[in-house]
Amino acid sequence: MLVKTYSSTVFGINATTITIEVNLGIGINFYLVGLPDSAVKESQQRIKAAFKNNDLKFPGREITVNMAPADIRKEGSVFDLPIAIGILAVSEQVKTDFLDKYLLIGELSLDGSIQPTKGILPIAIQAKKEGYKGIIVPKANAAEAAVVHDLEVYGAENILEVVSFLNSQETTLQVEKIDVINQFERMIETFDVDFKDVKGQLNIKRAFEIAASGGHNVILIGPPGAGKSMLAKRLSTILPPMSLEEALETTKIHSVAGKVKGEIGLITQRPFRKPHHTVSDVGLIGGGSYPQPGEISLAHNGVLFLDELPEYKRQVLEVLRQPLEDRTVNISRARFSVDYPAGFMLVAAMNPCPCGYFNHPEKDCVCSPGTVQRYLNKISGPLLDRIDIHIEVTPVSYEELTNSVPSEGSIEIRKRVESARNIQKTRYKNRIGMHCNAQMTKNEFDIHCKLDESGNQILKKAMDSMGLSARAYDRILKVARTIADLDESKTIEAPHLAEAIQYRSLDKNNWSLN
Repeated sequence: MLVKTYSSTVFGINATTITIEVNLGIGINFYLVGLPDSAVKESQQRIKAAFKNNDLKFPGREITVNMAPADIRKEGSVFDLPIAIGILAVSEQVKTDFLDKYLLIGELSLDGSIQPTKGILPIAIQAKKEGYKGIIVPKANAAEAAVVHDLEVYGAENILEVVSFLNSQETTLQVEKIDVINQFERMIETFDVDFKDVKGQLNIKRAFEIAASGGHNVILIGPPGAGKSMLAKRLSTILPPMSLEEALETTKIHSVAGKVKGEIGLITQRPFRKPHHTVSDVGLIGGGSYPQPGEISLAHNGVLFLDELPEYKRQVLEVLRQPLEDRTVNISRARFSVDYPAGFMLVAAMNPCPCGYFNHPEKDCVCSPGTVQRYLNKISGPLLDRIDIHIEVTPVSYEELTNSVPSEGSIEIRKRVESARNIQKTRYKNRIGMHCNAQMTKNEFDIHCKLDESGNQILKKAMDSMGLSARAYDRILKVARTIADLDESKTIEAPHLAEAIQYRSLDKNNWSLN
């Protein structure tokens, strides 16, 4: 007798449906084929113990389990439940009437309970796409799967609930329902931090507003205690709210990494990721023997913050260059290749020198000029070339700290950012994958960043007098275009250029000697 159940596996951030074929033959062997890994092969022992502890009968016959398609490697313990149900169905302990209507996902404990797993959201999306009526998942993952509309989601706590449901369709196993739209709209305006908590630093707030408006990468240079980390944490609060499509895409990535939490199973705030400087290149980019998304993909549609930038290993920083340019990362292995999205804003922070007090208004730096330059040279030119805005951060004075005048909050700043982004959205509406000024190519420069004669003279004089490098030219024009958008100006004027020029600190000749 042959019975088929259906499950799914995640490849990259997308799911592939797997057919579990269970055949009962003569003998007492157990065969599991179809390119399973060690965790899948161990399912026999978990299933046997779960059957015994729940008064279910494990057939004393030859059981052959095939997982198709056989050329895709099956990983993890999520196939325990579909294999177990297939064995019960082939031994006539479960009816087969509804097996082709549901995907089954779950790891079995020895007592028969069903443990949570990773990657439920992409699996649920694929189930709906392929026309399945519903999906049976661990109870802890039900809210995450319920994000998908028009798909019946059943959260099961143990195997007996699944058996009862498949045999009668009348059970305590209830459809998980969540009003995703209302919950999403309610939570997108909820912040844990706010710019109104920041005293002083008006110039830094302005730079962050420009960065958020144009999607520009930022580097902060300043002494310890100047507020670099505090400011960076608040950048995501002034970015435009995520659309539902962006939220689903972001949640898919976090689902694959097993990091989805919350009452609606949907990420509603733009991610803010802050990996420690000891992170490996695989931890940052993603990969491994069984590829998983790295920190840059977990920051997709949000912010990646690298604090103490020179302390990161050089090879770790260098692997950032391609994702910053392409907004995606490709993980290639001998037998397969996967792509992960990596559309993030990079915010980096660093001290200006090893002691931290170079250019400090009050404290003296004890580093020699050569030491300062060697410290700055830890950051490669090609990486700096991908950072549009350089900001020098100075400590907040006592008067500013004790000032009782309330600061402008994230909501007010975000309104101006959204207005500028809407201008850019209209500007690039015919360019697929282009959403903001930071993504401009040479063709867009020629069209949208034209300067009049006075503008050209200002920029030429600034580059000559400040010793700005050639790579600073494009960055200045991109930032100036964003400043013009904030002013709702169709052309780049002299004040816009002047403000953009001051955001290229590290490009100045002999900056470390100033």
